[in-house]
Amino acid sequence: MDLIYGIIVIGGGPGGIGVAVESKILGIKKVLLVEKSDNHSQTIRKFYKDQKRVDKDWQGQSVVLDGNIDFFDGTKESTIDYFDSLLDNHLIDAKFNCEVDKVIKMNDIFEVYTNCGNFLAHNVIISVGRMGKPNKPSYEIPVSLRTQVNFNLDRCGNDESIIVIGGGDSAVEYACELSQSNQVTLCYRGESLTRPNPTNIEMFHKFVSEKKLTPKLGIDIESLENEHGKVKVIYTDGTSQTFDRVIYALGGTTPVDFLKKCSVLLDDRGEPVFDENYETQIKGLFIAGDIAFKSGGSIAIALNHGYKIVSYIMNTKTKEDSHYPSLSPSSMEAYI
Repeated sequence: MDLIYGIIVIGGGPGGIGVAVESKILGIKKVLLVEKSDNHSQTIRKFYKDQKRVDKDWQGQSVVLDGNIDFFDGTKESTIDYFDSLLDNHLIDAKFNCEVDKVIKMNDIFEVYTNCGNFLAHNVIISVGRMGKPNKPSYEIPVSLRTQVNFNLDRCGNDESIIVIGGGDSAVEYACELSQSNQVTLCYRGESLTRPNPTNIEMFHKFVSEKKLTPKLGIDIESLENEHGKVKVIYTDGTSQTFDRVIYALGGTTPVDFLKKCSVLLDDRGEPVFDENYETQIKGLFIAGDIAFKSGGSIAIALNHGYKIVSYIMNTKTKEDSHYPSLSPSSMEAYI
């Protein structure tokens, strides 16, 4: 508790890694990365299939990297390896299996409360993901089907009949990947797919035309039932089908309760409110990564968040030097 970090980053995804690494490069020595799971990049590790393609320009967004971190097209594995090297090469102090309960600001210093102790910082960047809490359907999932109803590909095998529910990039990628070794139906309530990036839409139509994937568009699901150990899917038009497995790919939810405990102002949709520098209404408390995207974003853009936030912090510190001499020498050293 005597050490005051210049920056504490909550969340070990691309946005959090970007903040931590840019902080070290731009001259902030005392940086702490806090992640509730046992390693960084949990969304990539858990929700990306092995060898899944990872593009710098996602959903057709051509991204110019602003900061000091390069990023390039690759796979799930090469992306994780790259982030490993960034954290190792820049000697980032990280605490894993460390879940933050709340953040409170007192006298210009933040106290970050966690299950592995409390920490102090001049600035806190919240860069938690949405997929840690995936969206779920409005109807109840029968308890007896919990092993056959999933939100990622962890339990999928081969030679199963599978229905993937969703209309975004993850749904298309899941469906096409699974169709290599399973009978797969993609169900989406819209009459057509408009949300995925052009590459995924093209892949979807290719798989459908080659009869590798069955589309079921323009219809929603009313409920699920257990039928002799299989999943009976009942549609809103009264028809039904039976599958071995259901995969929901409905996106993720903003961690509203956590943001409220940190006193972050939310809009009427439960999204965090921040300015052009990603700073909330609380000076020194920033939002980055997945939860800074209102409608989805890319790894490259999340990395840019880190550069912009840290650059702003450094510029603000320079402009407000008259404030910092009032800090104790240990506080000043911790910051820079």
